[in-house]
Amino acid sequence: MLLIDRIGVDIGRRLRLEDAIDWAAENQVRYIDIQLDTGANRVNEFDDARAAAIREQAARRGVTLGLHTLSAVNVAEYSPFLSEAVDAYMRAYIDLAPKLGAEWIVVHAGYHFTADVKPRMEAGLERLKRMVGHAEERGALLLLENLNKEPEDAEVHYLAHTIEEWRYYYDRINSPAFALSFTANHAHLMPDGVEGFVDAIPLERVAEVRLADCFRNGHEQHLLPGQGDFDFGAMFALLERRGFKGHYMNAFGTLDDMQKARHDMVAMAREAGAPVT
Repeated sequence: MLLIDRIGVDIGRRLRLEDAIDWAAENQVRYIDIQLDTGANRVNEFDDARAAAIREQAARRGVTLGLHTLSAVNVAEYSPFLSEAVDAYMRAYIDLAPKLGAEWIVVHAGYHFTADVKPRMEAGLERLKRMVGHAEERGALLLLENLNKEPEDAEVHYLAHTIEEWRYYYDRINSPAFALSFTANHAHLMPDGVEGFVDAIPLERVAEVRLADCFRNGHEQHLLPGQGDFDFGAMFALLERRGFKGHYMNAFGTLDDMQKARHDMVAMAREAGAPVT
């Protein structure tokens, strides 16, 4: 498959799902992901008839769909009532994914409040194990994303933003229903950088690579390519030479920004010597 066909667009909350599929097909975008938390796309707004129609539409138009849960929902929650609600939220995504024909669901490890790292990580791991078991039963695939660092003096920090924290989860969960989503720009914020992450992680378990520009060792930003100092060409060359065969996902700016950037990225990859065909 051509590299351009493997670079998708994160629709997020921008369009109704049916409209998102049409937009992707009309723009020759083969991969999209979408969040099902608001408006007409709320996960509880899909009956079987609507889900079946979307599945047929995506297949007919050649669009591969993925879902992306909200990182604000704390997968590391352990409080009564809230804990059960997080389970219900994630099960709803998992139950709906095969009905829509969605091929993956991006999930997160949650966040902690500085003084409670260990119990939060333990709670998140146990929840992810339960959800992976549910995904096995439903025929769904969960992709655990490495999230972004927060300022050092912040009280709240995302989990799985370092190699060590990410490894804590994927070393303990082995299932055909569980893989990884590597956000390369998040790695760019860390001392290890993209190359350090790629050297350390099991690349064969990475199904998706997420992309945006930002500044080295900086803070979380989803900039258009060229607005930061992320080297997209070097990143494509590194991953493609290491044998990455999955899809990429642009996550920045407007739909038009992400669509234009797909073509710009192929040019950057070609210039860096990465295979683009």
